[in-house]
Amino acid sequence: MNASSNMNTSPQPVLDIDAIHKALANPVRRQILAWLKDPQAHFADQLHPLSIGVCAGMIDSRCGLSQSTVSGHLATLQKAGLITVTRLGQWSMYKRNDEVVQAFLDQLTTEL
Repeated sequence: MNASSNMNTSPQPVLDIDAIHKALANPVRRQILAWLKDPQAHFADQLHPLSIGVCAGMIDSRCGLSQSTVSGHLATLQKAGLITVTRLGQWSMYKRNDEVVQAFLDQLTTEL
């Protein structure tokens, strides 16, 4: 094996295309992804640093839907790999997974 074969770029994330399509089929989930793209513009009043994610309660408030409904939307986005969750004490902090979003867009561009 030569040295150049070991110098590949970072591995592409594994995509569950069907789960991503399902997640993106709902306008509320697309809106959550849009908010998480620029959390400073939409969740600037959060007490915890936005660098660790946006608290589920902040997303609930912004959506104006029940906590259980928003929780279901967040679970669908997480299952698709479009967001990640970090536990911080009693809070769940959500971030957009831009690596997966970009890989999905790249695949669409390449295949369609």
